[in-house]
Amino acid sequence: MTNQRHKIVNTRSQSLSQYPVITLTFTLCALIAFAANSVLARLALIDSNIDPLSFTSLRLLSGAIMLAVLLMISSISKSKAVKLPSLKGSTISAIFLFIYALCFSIAYLSISTGTGALILFGAVQITMIIYQLFKGSKLKLVEWIGIFLAFSGFVYLVLPSLSTPSFSGFLLMAISGVAWAGYTIRGKGSHDPLSDTTGNFIRSLPFCLIVVFYILATQHTLTNIGIALAIISGAITSGVGYAIWYIALKGLSATQAGVVQLLVPVIAALGGMILVQEPITMSFVLASIMILSGILLITLQKK
Repeated sequence: MTNQRHKIVNTRSQSLSQYPVITLTFTLCALIAFAANSVLARLALIDSNIDPLSFTSLRLLSGAIMLAVLLMISSISKSKAVKLPSLKGSTISAIFLFIYALCFSIAYLSISTGTGALILFGAVQITMIIYQLFKGSKLKLVEWIGIFLAFSGFVYLVLPSLSTPSFSGFLLMAISGVAWAGYTIRGKGSHDPLSDTTGNFIRSLPFCLIVVFYILATQHTLTNIGIALAIISGAITSGVGYAIWYIALKGLSATQAGVVQLLVPVIAALGGMILVQEPITMSFVLASIMILSGILLITLQKK
């Protein structure tokens, strides 16, 4: 039974990897969602529109509701009948998701955007590499060069906004990165991304309930803008975005999945240039070239 399941997963993963354009499309959509998530969190938390615990709880709750609705619609369209779809995902993935979201939100209050991004994606990158080595997949020299080039470009991009973080901020963001890497790694085995992501979000709600009880017993901040930002972050850029990410992971290796996330700050910066007409700097161009070159090296090596 286990061998049959592995064969099904491997067959589906191979079928998607045979269509790089589809994988690229889903990957870009997911990365755009990640970038938007960072912007929404920054607007909500840095401007004190909502406290981090309330933001995390509303984010995961709204994500669970949105995904449940989408899963129900998908189930009805397939079976032509109204019935509750089976809950997939796992408790371990839900724990990873909750830890990532909670630590990310709290850390944002005591750490700059650039420093936070460096710690977060640095932790993701290191964790993904350790996972690869632990499972016996040795990285080739070209892959190490690609990782080094992409990460160097990433550091160069966020360098102007770096500042010395507090120990608590550093620790929380590092834990967040490790948890997100764990969530990503577990997504590699998903053969029903929408159902798995829905199950993960729903299974995270009991942990959110504990947070809610704590919020009610302490001081908290809630504004209409903060609530709206948390709901958008949860329903669209987290819920839908993470389901798309699980689809993209079918066509990505663990190394590729780690490295492509270094594009998130690039996409966020590019969005600022398009939406608010921020100037295009030479450092942005050079950093983007370095990151894309590193990703290209790893992608070509995998082929």
